[in-house]
Amino acid sequence: MRIAIVSGKSEGPSKLNAFDNALLEAGIGDVNLIKVSSMLEGNTQIAKLSYFKPGSMVNCVLSNIESDIKGDKITAVVAVAIGDNLGCVVEKTGLNVDKEKIINDCELMVKYMMIKRNEKIKDLTIEESSTTVDSIASVVAAVVYL
Repeated sequence: MRIAIVSGKSEGPSKLNAFDNALLEAGIGDVNLIKVSSMLEGNTQIAKLSYFKPGSMVNCVLSNIESDIKGDKITAVVAVAIGDNLGCVVEKTGLNVDKEKIINDCELMVKYMMIKRNEKIKDLTIEESSTTVDSIASVVAAVVYL
């Protein structure tokens, strides 16, 4: 199994447009995203995002948040832990919360998931996207199944 870990942030004239723009910045704006739960195969490889034909159906774990309140701080995080037998993904967002707290929470959650499955972590990767809202903004972080 191969995955890509991507993120983006953007503003737009509406929450939907800001979200769409953030997806475009992350490189996944021209596909149909199918949200899946948080499990990976063992020894999953992290790779660069592949080209997808526009309109493709693409599985992902998606963390996203939007705000239209000027000055809000918004954050989206995904954390990936990979072991020999399986891997786990967690996602979390925050509104006006220190991004380091959200990152730390994700790291603790994904480590706990691996401990509960008696799986040793070989690789741990965390991706975050944060911004301060100017008008209407969105941030996304995603694990894309290739």
